[in-house]
Amino acid sequence: MLSYDFFGAALPYDRFLDRFGTSGDRNRWDAVRERVVLSDEQKKRLNGFRRRMNVLVLAGAWCGDCAGQCPIFERFAEAVPVIVPRYLDRDAHAAAQEELRINGGNRVPVVVFFSEDGFEVSRFGERTLTSYRKMVAELGGESCGSGVVAGDTLAGIVNDWLNEFERVQAILRLSPRLRRLHGD
Repeated sequence: MLSYDFFGAALPYDRFLDRFGTSGDRNRWDAVRERVVLSDEQKKRLNGFRRRMNVLVLAGAWCGDCAGQCPIFERFAEAVPVIVPRYLDRDAHAAAQEELRINGGNRVPVVVFFSEDGFEVSRFGERTLTSYRKMVAELGGESCGSGVVAGDTLAGIVNDWLNEFERVQAILRLSPRLRRLHGD
């Protein structure tokens, strides 16, 4: 289990990119952030969230997969304040990197969802099903590309991540411990 202390060491989006990214990295992340538009249905789903979700994202500012996905989390947080994303640089935190390996490798982004009181709820990463379907169909290409993806693919990735955020929110909302805490 990953220590909640890592969440405290992680940085908000802008501070993470200022500290670990180049101007080119920031441009790629921000370009994706501008392209992420939530539908009314997606906003409605997010507006139903009640429990605070502390979202730790193990990332690399240099990584195309991170540039193509992490800005999505910012759009979610802009839509509903109970989502609190923080970014932890993979290379600066070897212990977190080791704990969050996927299939024996150092991957990013890897998201760890924590409850408001620091319990790990879930992990998800490094790519969504939409991304993997596209890669399997192409069977090639860069292992960590530019982060620039086509509109339909980006919309699918946004929806994949929203499904995971909603699943975690349901776990938090239905938690007997948190229901007692909140009296609901």
